[in-house]
Amino acid sequence: MLKQFALALSMTVASAAMAQDTSCYAAATEKKLRGVAKNEFLAKCKKDARAACEAASREKKLSGADVASFESKCVRDAVGESKPTS
Repeated sequence: MLKQFALALSMTVASAAMAQDTSCYAAATEKKLRGVAKNEFLAKCKKDARAACEAASREKKLSGADVASFESKCVRDAVGESKPTS
């Protein structure tokens, strides 16, 4: 039951994070997620970010190396950093 709750919570938070243009790690920190809930949230958020970036590259009609470069940066920006910089 707890695992299902954590998964449902992570999906909701991931959707909200992507809608607000907040990075995955920042949203997880803001929501004070820990352990399994944080890991599931981050996995879902990364998956959603990749899908959104792939769709954006198709919209921009990119091809070749431009696709890989754009999607890589897009996902990196959406996911954010695991540790804040000082």
